Amino acid sequence: MASTVMGDAPGQGGPAGDGKTFFGHPRGLATLFMTELWERFSYYGMRALLVYYLISGGPDGDEAGLRAGGLAMSTAAASSLYAVYLAMVYLLALPGGWFGDRVWGPRKAVVIGSCVITAGHLTLALPGAPAFFTGLTLVALGSGLLKANISTMVGYLYTGPRDPRRDGGFTLFYVGINLGAFGAPFVIGTVGETVSWHAGFALAGVGMALGAAQFLAGTKHLAPASDVVPSPVPRQERARCLLVGLAWLPVAAVFYGVVVATGIFSLNWLLVPITILGLIAPTVVLVRVRRNKDLTPAEQARMTRYIWFFVAAAVFWMIYDQGGSTLAVFGKGSTTGESFGVDFPAAWFQSLNPLFVMALAPLFSWLWPWLARRDREPGPMTKFAVALLLIGGSFAVLTVSMALAAGGARVSPMWLVSIYLVQAVGELCLSPVGLSVTTKLAPARYGSQMLGVWFLAVTAGNCCTSLLGIAGIGLDGTGGVVAEAALATAVGLALFAGRGRVR
Repeated sequence: MASTVMGDAPGQGGPAGDGKTFFGHPRGLATLFMTELWERFSYYGMRALLVYYLISGGPDGDEAGLRAGGLAMSTAAASSLYAVYLAMVYLLALPGGWFGDRVWGPRKAVVIGSCVITAGHLTLALPGAPAFFTGLTLVALGSGLLKANISTMVGYLYTGPRDPRRDGGFTLFYVGINLGAFGAPFVIGTVGETVSWHAGFALAGVGMALGAAQFLAGTKHLAPASDVVPSPVPRQERARCLLVGLAWLPVAAVFYGVVVATGIFSLNWLLVPITILGLIAPTVVLVRVRRNKDLTPAEQARMTRYIWFFVAAAVFWMIYDQGGSTLAVFGKGSTTGESFGVDFPAAWFQSLNPLFVMALAPLFSWLWPWLARRDREPGPMTKFAVALLLIGGSFAVLTVSMALAAGGARVSPMWLVSIYLVQAVGELCLSPVGLSVTTKLAPARYGSQMLGVWFLAVTAGNCCTSLLGIAGIGLDGTGGVVAEAALATAVGLALFAGRGRVR
């Protein structure tokens, strides 16, 4: 989801610096642009290698033509772990935002997050399962801190919501996201897939370190509000918050110590609790907001309708985020790996999504106003329905390509190109529309928090994917793919049928 930008806060303090500009915007935007570009470079580079590394050395990796040196997992287990990782990145953005708002301030939170991400990637560069899981945890924790706070600082560069440069600034920031995501598979993916898995992970760490260094060098250009803690936790409450937040650690340590000592530990002992947490957390948050007695009846009714959008988004991301797992494995093991006579690493497929998003986003930004001027723009529910039908259709195309590749045959990589293209169109129908709908339907007292709730749909969707893998439903076979395509299509048709009720 290269195009995703976390919600911003109103500008508080305006730009800082010496009057220099970045394409007509405050100079601080260049600092944040490059920080996010390098963070996405490291994130998408590592993501392009993750599933390949997990299955290499095992039977599924051998069938895909991967060299040894990985963790020899099955495709189902690797897909579950990959999905849980993505889910945690977005779930941890909630406490990451809390630390930015209540403890450190956005600027310090981004510095700490960048350093934690760098340490995580460099830990991944070490061989062995303990280093891998430690590194993956650090990357998820750091991403939660950085993702939740860097977009807020973009908003602080402008004098307020009415600043005419504001939307353009976020557009440039969005370009940085996709540039980093586009370039990463070509560099990190190529090195990791053809030279060394751990060298690829180390390159991701170098990328994030460069981002952290240029952020520190450019902090003087950021708005003063970026260094302010908006709502600090009183000193007397910090110890209580820390105690409550870390109370689970000794319990988990004792529990897993017993599990390991008895010799019954397996990967599912980690995946199942985290997956359940990833499903419970969004449910609890939505129910808490919906049942808040301080909301007016109209606000509660809007929240009820918002749940439709949330569930639809979760189904969408459940399929969409398999671009780095199910589609990646199919691309490595079942496509010819060459186009126009040029051989290329399968990791390059991961550059297709950001490429299509950057190419198509200007078209969509023109299309919706053009239709609106003719009173023909579809409503949000219709756009969501189209997105679900497209994502379901993309997996229908995958089913056909899997059938053609049965028995060890290899198909043209253009099958995957077409799938990523359809999914990118679906993303542009759902992701920006979902952000807009969230701000429109959110109760006044939850305006900022609801943007975090919107991204919990990514957590819920990926946790559903993880559950499928834990249940042994292989998403590298046609059965699971057909079922997901049917689910997305059914939800899309239901949304279209119910669009009048939610208007």
